[in-house]
Amino acid sequence: MKKILLLSLFAFIGLTAFAQTSTQEYKAGNEGWLVKVDEAYKQSKETGKPIMANFTGSDWCGWCKKLTRTVFSQPEFKKWAAENVILLELDFPRRTKVPAEIQQQNAQLQRAFQVRGFPTVWVFNLNQDGNGQFNVEALGKTGYAKSAKEFTDGVDKIIAQGKKN
Repeated sequence: MKKILLLSLFAFIGLTAFAQTSTQEYKAGNEGWLVKVDEAYKQSKETGKPIMANFTGSDWCGWCKKLTRTVFSQPEFKKWAAENVILLELDFPRRTKVPAEIQQQNAQLQRAFQVRGFPTVWVFNLNQDGNGQFNVEALGKTGYAKSAKEFTDGVDKIIAQGKKN
């Protein structure tokens, strides 16, 4: 799978550590998902698991809602995710208020990964170099799948391919 190395695009990660109270109260629509990339990075670093970022329009995107219902809310997916990835939700709702810091983070990641449609799910490793810059090793992306098994099998292939490279 093609690897993408993006430098300096994640300088904002440090900024989210100083988020306001409203950001601290903001939570992902799906249980167990993180909303701050710096938290996902910390957990990824501690566990050695890649980050799986779901770019979603949670309150307006029909395919996003269907993916949540048929995949992300299923016990089989939750068990698989706990063992294999760090979950990051990057939401672009139309009716729900998202804190400015999260909006900025999500927009920057949308640009960095060139996301043009929803749902788009990227799997990647995030590393920090000696200068405090973050490097992204994009392992691959996917979108809607009709079952948890189909989705997790696809992501397993992405992860396995990333380990080979």
